[in-house]
Amino acid sequence: MNTMEPKNKKDGAIDLSRYSKEKRQALEVTEEARGPRLMDGFASGLFMGAPKFAPLYEVLKKPSPDTEEGESFLKTLERTLDRHANPDEIDETGEIPDSLLEKLAEIGAFGIKIPKKYGGLGLSQATYSRAAKLLGSRCGNLTALLSAHQSIGLPQPLIRYGTEEQKKKYLPDVAKGAITAFALTEDEVGSDPSRLKTKAKPIKGGKSYLINGQKLWCTNGTKAKYLVVMARTPSTTGSNGKPKRSITAFIVDAHSPGLEIVQRCRFMGLRALYNGVVRFHNVEVPAENVILGPGKGMRVALNALGVGRLTLPAACSGLAYESLKIARRWCVERRQWGSEIGKHEAISSKVADMTADAFATDSMVRMTSALVDAKVDFRMESALCKLWGTETAWRVIDDLMQIRGGRGYETAKSLASRGDNPEPVERMMRDSRINRIFEGSTEIMKLYLAREALDPHLRLAGGAMDSRLSLGVRLLTALKAGAHYSLWYPSQYLPSLSQMPAGGSRSTRRALAYVEGTSRKLSRSLFHAMAIYGPALEKRQLLLGRLVDVAGELFALTTSHLRAEVILSGKETCKEINKEDLPALLAYLDARTRNRVRSLFEELRNPADGKGRRLARKILAD
Repeated sequence: MNTMEPKNKKDGAIDLSRYSKEKRQALEVTEEARGPRLMDGFASGLFMGAPKFAPLYEVLKKPSPDTEEGESFLKTLERTLDRHANPDEIDETGEIPDSLLEKLAEIGAFGIKIPKKYGGLGLSQATYSRAAKLLGSRCGNLTALLSAHQSIGLPQPLIRYGTEEQKKKYLPDVAKGAITAFALTEDEVGSDPSRLKTKAKPIKGGKSYLINGQKLWCTNGTKAKYLVVMARTPSTTGSNGKPKRSITAFIVDAHSPGLEIVQRCRFMGLRALYNGVVRFHNVEVPAENVILGPGKGMRVALNALGVGRLTLPAACSGLAYESLKIARRWCVERRQWGSEIGKHEAISSKVADMTADAFATDSMVRMTSALVDAKVDFRMESALCKLWGTETAWRVIDDLMQIRGGRGYETAKSLASRGDNPEPVERMMRDSRINRIFEGSTEIMKLYLAREALDPHLRLAGGAMDSRLSLGVRLLTALKAGAHYSLWYPSQYLPSLSQMPAGGSRSTRRALAYVEGTSRKLSRSLFHAMAIYGPALEKRQLLLGRLVDVAGELFALTTSHLRAEVILSGKETCKEINKEDLPALLAYLDARTRNRVRSLFEELRNPADGKGRRLARKILAD
């Protein structure tokens, strides 16, 4: 509801006075970087009991702005991968051949979204996501390199925040194949940027900076020509007159004196990942290499990560479809106990799950990519895609491994050496495990989404619990909030289908009515949790995680039905799923979603949570 969005963003500030200095600094950095919400999005509406289906459907129905150019590029990319990429060889050698990188550069794969005037292809997010889907079905190493380069490397920050001079200087080189990297993580810094130790000290009267520090797990770092480096700069003065930590984003040339690649990191999967430890010793960077402005680095980082997160589920949809293809071949040709194994219920149930999961993940990504292209707020949708898509892809590849049995666990090279079909299931599983960790782990995504879901409530009623405010202000805020909730809360028990899209099949209308009703139950549950736990709600991470999971299931169901409507109307072609199979797919997804959501609601006040916390404390204290 719009009344939940006050004009002053600071009305929703969190009272940090109760927290330790370390936790206060962490929250201050994160809150400062969140930025204003651009519009009431669909995902935020799910948590408020007011999902808006019609605007979402209108965005999805619109054709991609680069349909012909996009299709041409995707066909060229597919031919290039067919002719020049050998994923098993890349995995075995731990290297991506320079000849392949040159071919990818020739077709513009390093500058898919870079505007044409800067030497890129100037294609849409929708096309970029489809390219990630194609790459995800082939090779995790190539996916990681191109994704890190374009989503969290230099292109995305410069397209969004760069000056015209920065764009002209760097983007043409980047579009031609100059690989870029993103340097944020440090030994003691993962999802908490407030603890950054890498520092950038102004010198020469502020005309340059000296960077000192060390970065860990810098993807593409060992191969990059340019890096986006996050570093602490001198503290600034906050609105309360007190100093606050300042984090700034810099463009750094990898060949700068004092920049050292300490080592290349090696992993369980993605064996050709150019990931390393990068050390900075008095690396001088001109002030004009600051992106957006001093102290605004976390906004640059969060935007890049928001877009980067969408690349992962896009790749996961490709992985899921490829897994389904392999499973289908095996289920038809393999016979046990007198029939094809696909006819056994234990196996067919996995095939049904894989089919629904692949289509749902693909649909979520297509929908969110359309939101990006429409230039509306997509942060929560992107995070839901990342959370749901990466968790789902891991279940899909695990089911494929189970279906293939020993042949899934055996390497493709070993299978080929004895004349068996060399399906690369073992490599696919190793490469895909990192997706649940990359760009914000599953646990961090749930906390991020929970914080965003609580935002409207904090904006409205947060002042009542803010000990920094006078008693009078707190009381007035409480009275205003009470008046609002006296109307809002009863409305959460009443149906409101005004945001339903016009037309649509009976199946879709029924599914969206379920989503709308369940969304209101979700909003009530979130409100009840706030009323019960108050400020301590942040510690109930399992409870919040279940509420976020409910939203993820509803988002997957909504986007699947709306996209199916587009496909059935002939406005989109789905190459992976026959149009005739969509009703059966949606019927299964409907039933499965209801079962999962029912279980999540039943577990909201799970007594095992508290017992688990007590057990963990004892184990960790022993």
